[in-house]
Amino acid sequence: MLEGFSQAAVEAEGQQERQWGKRGHPHPYLSGNFAPIRRTRPLTPCAYEGDIPRELAGGQYVRNGGNPTTNEDLGRDAHWFDGDGMLSGVLFRRSGEKNSEITPEFVNQYVLTDVYLNAKSNNNLKKPILPSIATLVSGSLITILLVVMRTFLLAFLSALPGSRQRIKKISVANTGVVYHDGRALATCESGPPMRFQLPSLETVGWYNGRKTENEPSRDKRSGFGGDSSIAFMKEWTTGHPRVDPVTKEMITFHAVFIKPYVFYSIVPPTKSRRKTGRILGPRFDMPIPGMGSPKMMHDFGVAAQHTVIMDLPLSLDPMNNLTGKPVVSYNPTDRSRFGVFPRYEPQKIQWFETNACVIFHAANCWETISQGPVPETNVHLLACRLTSASVVYSAGALVPPTRKPVPPEYVEEEQCRLYYFSFPLLTDTELSSSPEKTPTIRNQWALSAIPFEFPTISPAYEMRSARYIYGCSTGSSSYFSAALGKAAKIDHLAKVDAAALIARGTAHPPQQIKGCVDTRGVAEVARSTDPNDPVKLFQLPRGWYAQEPRFVPRADAKAEDDGWLLTYVFDESQLDAQGECPDDDDYDGKRAAARSELWVIDARNMKDVVARIKLPQRVPYGLHGRWYSETEIRGQRPCLGVRREKTEAEIDTSSPLAIVRDTLERWIG
Repeated sequence: MLEGFSQAAVEAEGQQERQWGKRGHPHPYLSGNFAPIRRTRPLTPCAYEGDIPRELAGGQYVRNGGNPTTNEDLGRDAHWFDGDGMLSGVLFRRSGEKNSEITPEFVNQYVLTDVYLNAKSNNNLKKPILPSIATLVSGSLITILLVVMRTFLLAFLSALPGSRQRIKKISVANTGVVYHDGRALATCESGPPMRFQLPSLETVGWYNGRKTENEPSRDKRSGFGGDSSIAFMKEWTTGHPRVDPVTKEMITFHAVFIKPYVFYSIVPPTKSRRKTGRILGPRFDMPIPGMGSPKMMHDFGVAAQHTVIMDLPLSLDPMNNLTGKPVVSYNPTDRSRFGVFPRYEPQKIQWFETNACVIFHAANCWETISQGPVPETNVHLLACRLTSASVVYSAGALVPPTRKPVPPEYVEEEQCRLYYFSFPLLTDTELSSSPEKTPTIRNQWALSAIPFEFPTISPAYEMRSARYIYGCSTGSSSYFSAALGKAAKIDHLAKVDAAALIARGTAHPPQQIKGCVDTRGVAEVARSTDPNDPVKLFQLPRGWYAQEPRFVPRADAKAEDDGWLLTYVFDESQLDAQGECPDDDDYDGKRAAARSELWVIDARNMKDVVARIKLPQRVPYGLHGRWYSETEIRGQRPCLGVRREKTEAEIDTSSPLAIVRDTLERWIG
């Protein structure tokens, strides 16, 4: 035995080395409050401080995010966008005499995808079934071929006896949540939406745009993907489908690896309540013309009558490796292209070009029609614009590739800001008389210099000219390009008066592309005492960090911002000396387990925390959430059952094929 070390210490050090591998330290997105939580809970009553607004009664806040089923190898390739989907929610249950009181209840459940059900309790698997985005970004051709082949082999073996679940769809449903036509849906780019039940968050089944597994339906027609040979690819649906607050149509797109590279779908509600105009029937997999190659396409803009597709120079193409590039590759000297078209007519798309950028999230999109001899339609977009793809690398704790020299006109400082774009559309007359004429972007500049991501607005103002945009910010300059070995965290929530800043920028235009209307940084904005300041910040206490906020309006709101922001927060003073979270399942009770809270913040003054819900466990830093109203919960479609894990008695382990499958699966690992 080594002198001065106990046997337990030696074993612990060896275990740590096995976990961390060559990295030498735990992966920043697999540790701390990014580490997955192991326990799921049914609806569990929570204590709280303050006064819960009455408008929250009966509703539920739900947030999605990646939560890897296994987390033993802390040194493996991993990315914040990886992981099995886990839903974490707080129901504000009506209680007491005449339902006059509110009892908050916490619940968290895995989304029971094919991938999750196959991997759960499968001791043969030493790492996740799907390759990490970090591997696709930085791996060699041989490495990527091996991990992709492993996934295909495991999917093939899943069809044999002894499997816990056949893998028909590779989505982990870990990105966003949405509500459409009586269904709560979890989303992810690599598959169709997955329906789950409110408020229990139990998984119902895959949704194809017409029907869901485990629903009482006789509809045999195909939906997303259709019946073509590439149907499995065409059903890949954006993590951010948009639901029109007026027509209740769900608008979405499907990015694929083969021409035309993007398809587009519109799913109307079963029963239209629109009193004027008409809603057309379902439109599935309409091709978007003009795309030149496969792209990493996460979000888009949807206005009341137009749609904006973003063709940015961030490629997602398996063929890249044949030319020496990674599967995910960014070209800072290429052009960013925005395709704008009428909602039902993608064939009428008009392409606008500008300098390279990366956009993962659109905040809002709307159109205006100018008065004059020839009315002009102008489509407006607010989006979180990054000047590089650094976040793709930093979210995987990877070193970004060395930038090649670029012409001065393309050089911009590292940033992510809330940007305003306006796209004046050419008229049919202009297009027919001058076919060679191309449209140009009229305005493109940042509204504020503060870092800004994960945007949200009042749901009633989506697809129209909303005044206020809420989102996440930070006092750290490394938020969107975190240092190697560290993770990005949110210590400020921001409120931007977009209407005021757009008006100021229109009256006194800043430099196009690189310009900014309000040039103050976070520290300067935080010092402001002006009640009419167009940028307001809510700063969390030192050591506390938030997640994406969601806006809930007051029932009798007198203004657009009359309501609350809901966000999960975490106090990192609960971390131990190694920066890890003591969880209920990891410790024997000698130390208090880490806990998160759900804060309800006054969205008007961005100062007051009106209620703090004390959760029974922590909620890892995750992705996107949504507020589900009491009306939506009550209005859910019936279902015949929910997905569940197989019991050991239901798994055939004795047949020859089951033994072969088990042996091969153990060998693949």
